[in-house]
Formats: sequence, structure tokens, C-alpha cells
Amino acid sequence: MFQVRIHGRGGQGVVTAAEMLSIAAFDEGRHAQAFPSFGSERTGAPVVAFCRIADKEIRLREPIMEPDALIIQDPTLLHQVDVFAGLKRDGYVLINTNKTFEELGLGEFLKDHRPERLCTVSATDISIKHVGRPVPNVPLLGGFAAISQLLKLESVIMAINDKFSGKVATGNIAAATEAYNIVMREMEEAAKSASTGGGVSSRQPFGGHNHA
Repeated sequence: MFQVRIHGRGGQGVVTAAEMLSIAAFDEGRHAQAFPSFGSERTGAPVVAFCRIADKEIRLREPIMEPDALIIQDPTLLHQVDVFAGLKRDGYVLINTNKTFEELGLGEFLKDHRPERLCTVSATDISIKHVGRPVPNVPLLGGFAAISQLLKLESVIMAINDKFSGKVATGNIAAATEAYNIVMREMEEAAKSASTGGGVSSRQPFGGHNHA
């Protein structure tokens, strides 16, 4: 079973992201569940949502305390919430930002993790570019498909078409695809850096400028 925890703020589509992740998993014939944590979902308030993906029925119902992957939709949460609580040593981290992990003050904390599993992408900028709104959730799903290799990009696109229609769907598909390609490229750079003795801090993020 693969467990994903998504951190963001009210108005950023955190719960929708978890739901769409589960839809993408269903499309691949897997079992999945998605649910939010209980608490305020007012605009700007910290929000957490969870998604579990497995090849057999999922009986667990409690919040995810030891995630295999973290999707952080708002980098300002890094200094307000313990977003990394319980993260597995070989876990995946995807952050919506134009900064490196070291610039975020995370180089020391994450130096023992696998560098190709630590990625950033300016999902807010990508969303503005393709959808016209600063909603980072869908581009981050594209980035998650790349970083985890758990789901195909095509399955994320199916989930987008299930949730949206018309120009909104088209824009979100373009956003998810761009983020997917950016993260794939970033992972390749990380792998090269690691093989030549570099580390997390030597990588530069892709995808424009996120001013969040």
C-alpha cells in the first residue's frame, strides 16, 4: 500500500487533489481511498488530505501518520506545520515552489533522503499560465505521477476529464503535463548530480517563479 499526505491551505484544492489521485488509481484498476482531515477549511487555513493506493481492498480508515509521499501545495506551511512528520526515510517529497530545498532551509533535514525523490515545481505559476487561476493542485498531481512512477500521466489526465470539462479540462491537462515533464527532468538532473557526488542543494528548480 502506498500512502500520500497532501498539505495545503483552504482554497488550494487540497481535498480535490486527493480525490483526483484516487480516481487516477481506480482508472488503473487499483483500490484507493481519499479523505480530508477534520478541521477548518476556510480560505487560507492549513488543510490536510490523505490518499491510500493499494492492489487489494483497503481496510484502514485513520489519518496517514507515516506517509510514503508528501505533496506540499503551499511552501509557507514549512515553517508553520510539521509537514514532514512520519515521512519514511525513502519517501517522496514534492513542493510547490521555485526554490531549491536548501533555499527553503531543508538541505540539512533531507540530506539523508534519496535526492531523486525530492523535487520542487512552480505549480502555482503553471496553473496561472494554463488555467488562469493560482490553483496548484492539478499540476502537482502531474508532478506526483512523475516523481513516484506510481501512476501514469494518462491516468491523471483521465481523472482531470472526470472532474472538469471544456477549456478548464484542457488547461488542467496542459498544466499537469508540463509539471510532469518538469519533474521528470528534475529527477534526471538529481540522479546525475548524485552519481557525480553532488547533492540536493546543487539542483536548480524548474518551472518559472512561484511567489507564494
